[in-house]
Amino acid sequence: MKAIVYERYGPPEVLHLKDVPKPTPGANEVLIRVRATTAAAGDWRMRKADPMAARLYNGLLRPLKVKILGFELAGDVEAVGSDVQRFRPGDAVFAFTGFLFGAYAEYKCMPLGTKPTDGMIALKPTNLSYEEAAVVPVGGTTALAFLRKGNIQRGQNVLVYGASGSVGSYAVQLATYYGAHVTGVCSTANVDLVKSLGAGKVIDYTRTNFTDTGQTYDIVFDAVGKLAASQGKKALKTGGVYLSVRGSAPLMTDDLDFLKARLEAGQIKPVIDRSFPLEKIVDAHHYVEAGHKKGNVAITVA
Repeated sequence: MKAIVYERYGPPEVLHLKDVPKPTPGANEVLIRVRATTAAAGDWRMRKADPMAARLYNGLLRPLKVKILGFELAGDVEAVGSDVQRFRPGDAVFAFTGFLFGAYAEYKCMPLGTKPTDGMIALKPTNLSYEEAAVVPVGGTTALAFLRKGNIQRGQNVLVYGASGSVGSYAVQLATYYGAHVTGVCSTANVDLVKSLGAGKVIDYTRTNFTDTGQTYDIVFDAVGKLAASQGKKALKTGGVYLSVRGSAPLMTDDLDFLKARLEAGQIKPVIDRSFPLEKIVDAHHYVEAGHKKGNVAITVA
């Protein structure tokens, strides 16, 4: 099969197309024919070994554990192992591949019944294309996990910093779904987008520092990891919660099924900035690493 492989750390140009063996599913695994994946922050950081923790996980001098990136996917089940009951060949699915990555390929084997960080699979939302479904798992589950960690409640005031990014765009929509009053913080170019996602108020950070408005919040969520914690905490109400993607929040095994239900009900929607074919993965990584994307960047796998 064809796959995008990297064998040394560095710029997007270290990614190259290569023929590799097609995987065979084990007893408790599903073989997925990948139709779409994404270029996400987790991918370029692992490729670049930034932060250093990536080297500690994947090899100090060169990639050893992960050589095929791709954090999320959508596709069709081609084969299942003997112990698999939930899925069958022909099922359209979407998945978070866990920290072994592997979605930059024509096929990906996914284990079932493991902890969420090892991967999650669910039936693809019926109203989404493969590209639209592929951009949901990482941003959607991350936003959901952090809002759950913050114990979001109806009627709360929630500020999402970086509201136009992958995690931020889902956080705005999910916080709205939970009945919160949402303020999004983004750049001028993304104000209309963030409003369309349900934010009742949008602050353009190029013109206004949200800490200068006098407004306080029950939850301040830094969805891009660029906000100083001291700054975010200034805008909290007494007893309020500061959250940042620089920290961690536990996933749950049914998170993708929860998101599927919200997507099919029209309560949340994916945001795709651009789409690239797998052969243009270098261009996609350059674009994503520049840090100006809206929502997500999809990769089609022919």
